[in-house]
Amino acid sequence: MYHEITAKDRNKKRRRRLQIIVAIVVCAVALVLVSNSVREGAREQGAAALRQSILSAAMRCCAIEGSYPLSLKRLEDDYGIRINHDDYIITYEAYASNMPPSVVVVPR
Repeated sequence: MYHEITAKDRNKKRRRRLQIIVAIVVCAVALVLVSNSVREGAREQGAAALRQSILSAAMRCCAIEGSYPLSLKRLEDDYGIRINHDDYIITYEAYASNMPPSVVVVPR
């Protein structure tokens, strides 16, 4: 039995294909947006964890030696802090050896 494809049938198929393509594009865009949001959140958490580990190492140094370290390099060399300088910008300011340092960590 022969079934003739009418213009109405062709339009239905085109509309259906267009709906599928639009749905796929919308899903892809949503996936990219969610991925970027998760990545940014992970970078912020990494910065917070790095700041906390730097402050902990400074406190440890003060407890052991009686004074806070005056440079971040000293914490890296003597207290095992590993910093990825490519991913984070770190500002370490020590005003005096008896005052805790000011530490700011910003993801790049």
